[in-house]
Amino acid sequence: MGYYGFGYGYDPVYLLLVVVSLVLGLATQGYIKKTYAKWSAVPASIPGTGAQVARRMLDQGGASGIRIDRIGGELTDNFNPADGCLHLSGDNFGGASVASVAVACHEAGHAVQAAKGFSMYRLRTSLVPVVSFASNAWTVVLMLGVLMNAMGLVQVAIVLFAATVVFALVTLPVEIDASRRAVEYLGSCGSGLDQRGAKEVLTAAALTYVAAALVSLLQLVYLLGRYGDRDRR
Repeated sequence: MGYYGFGYGYDPVYLLLVVVSLVLGLATQGYIKKTYAKWSAVPASIPGTGAQVARRMLDQGGASGIRIDRIGGELTDNFNPADGCLHLSGDNFGGASVASVAVACHEAGHAVQAAKGFSMYRLRTSLVPVVSFASNAWTVVLMLGVLMNAMGLVQVAIVLFAATVVFALVTLPVEIDASRRAVEYLGSCGSGLDQRGAKEVLTAAALTYVAAALVSLLQLVYLLGRYGDRDRR
C-alpha cells in the first residue's frame, strides 16, 4: 500500500498512519538505544559475562540442553527453538555490564519458557508458520483484489493481515514474561542495581513490541474502515 492506496486517490488517513508508525518506531528505537547505552556503562554485580550468566539461568530453569552461541550485529540476540540455541550478539555474549546480562537473561527466559511449556510461548510458536505466510502474502492479495475489484480477495487479505495482528498481540505477554523471569533471576543472584537496570533495559525493549502491536491494530482498523466502506457502497 502507498499514500495513494490502490486506485483510490490521495488518502490523508493512511498518510497519518504512516507518520504515526514512523514516529513510534523512531521514538522506541531511540529510547532503547539510549537506555542500553546507559546500562552498558554500568558493570553488573552478578559475576560473569552475559553468556555465563545466561548459562546459569538456563541450567537453573530446566533448560540445560540449550546451547549458547555468538551472533553478529548489535542487539540481534534471540532464542531459536529450531536449533536449540541461544544466539547472543558480541557485546552481550562477552560483556559483563548490566545491559549485557539483562538482554542475555531475557533471551534465556524464552528458552526457559519453551522448556517449561509456557502456554503463550507455545501459542506464539504455533502461529509462526501461518504468520510467515500471511505477512508475505496479504499485500499481494490485497493489491490483486483492489485492481480486479474482487472484494472476496480483499477480505482474504484482511483476514491474512489480522493473523499478523494476533501474532503481535500474542508476542506481548511472551516478551513480558521473559523479561519478568530475567529480572527475577538477576534480583535473586545479583544486586538491586542489576535488577533496576534490567527493568529499565527490558522495559525499553518491550516498548518496541507495544508500538508494533499498536501500529498493527491501527492498520487493521484502517483496512476494515476503508475497504469495508467500499464494500457497502
